[in-house]
Amino acid sequence: MITPREAQIMILRTVKQLPPRLFPLAESLGRVLAEDVVADENIPPFTNSAMDGFALAAIDSMGASQESPCRLRVIIDLPAGSNWLGSLPRGQAARIMTGAPLPQGADCVVRVEDTTLDGETVSLQRPILLGANVRQVGEDQIQGAVALHAKTVIRPAEIGVLASLGRTKVLLFPPARVAILTTGDELVDASERPGPGQIRDANGPALIAQVQAIGAIPLPTLRLPDCRDAVRIALAESLELADLVISSGGVSVGDYDFVKEVLEELGAKRLFWGVAQKPGKPLAFWQVQGIPVFGLPGNPVSSMLCLEEYVRPALRQMMGHYLLFRPEREALLTESYHKGKDGRLNFLRVTLEEHEGSLWATPTGPQGSGILASLSRAQALALLPAQTEYFPKGSRITVQMTDWPEDHGSSEEVTGNDLLERMGC
Repeated sequence: MITPREAQIMILRTVKQLPPRLFPLAESLGRVLAEDVVADENIPPFTNSAMDGFALAAIDSMGASQESPCRLRVIIDLPAGSNWLGSLPRGQAARIMTGAPLPQGADCVVRVEDTTLDGETVSLQRPILLGANVRQVGEDQIQGAVALHAKTVIRPAEIGVLASLGRTKVLLFPPARVAILTTGDELVDASERPGPGQIRDANGPALIAQVQAIGAIPLPTLRLPDCRDAVRIALAESLELADLVISSGGVSVGDYDFVKEVLEELGAKRLFWGVAQKPGKPLAFWQVQGIPVFGLPGNPVSSMLCLEEYVRPALRQMMGHYLLFRPEREALLTESYHKGKDGRLNFLRVTLEEHEGSLWATPTGPQGSGILASLSRAQALALLPAQTEYFPKGSRITVQMTDWPEDHGSSEEVTGNDLLERMGC
């Protein structure tokens, strides 16, 4: 068996980024920019008012006070969208709305609530600073500067930036298409009542949800019987349609585990089979015709954990992301835990609680690889080193924040390239 870190290295060295393509702006949310976006104009394109109020020259308000207010004659109304070409004389003001161009001769705006209007005369009871309540030309984006850098994840704010620059199409890394196969004669659909010896298929819906949460596109899931011909047909079709293939089950050593055999018949190159971890030991990884194929264990917790730890970083790399791994934090165990002498990295499902400046981790209950309830309750995975057998209460451990997005951490979070470089690859 190889270590989890060695498995990640092999996967990231194998998986390649998908070719970028143009997307409509409305379809860009959550995707990754494939190029720098340079502002081809100033935003805002003209100096304008940030408030509803009155535009004036700041020098005209000097000395204004409650005892001796400054009084200015209002000579024009400037609504948003106006384009007055005149110039504001000294000692006069313009009523102005938010977003309206600041007239020549004015260099500040006083808020309407800070004034008193008497007919066509506005009174100010304190001086106004030069530039107050004014949006300067180019203060958001300067023409010729990079507005958004390549590898930026498109969030609502980035969509706003792109829209302000008139970008209706954006060069992005596309979502990966993922084929998901679940295998086993015992599996029936969630809508069915299981017969003797049968169980509902939890893996298919759970893996679909994980793939969707990553931002990839799951293809229609195929539930396969333990039949070599059915497995061969499904794998061949999946390799034609998908950018990445996942098989849940069928990769162990049983007489009816046909996935490995069929993949080898299809010319697959196996990179590894078996990882020194618990749960999820019988994880396998192949490359077939340039397509990465993951063989996940059949037990539901093992299957979901392996997707989280190995498939998720692979998909994020394919889709252009810079940060590939969940943030990690240090925590203290609230109770003792006996891992045993298994020589494997253990992923312990835990809940988290802040107390007196420290993060405390509590196991969620039975940790069997088929117990989804303890995974559902978990907020993080505690990483228990392979060579340590016993962890007393208060032990310092590393926890992987599985409820946090990869970019939740600091800029020091490890990227895929960092991982490869640190391992000398």
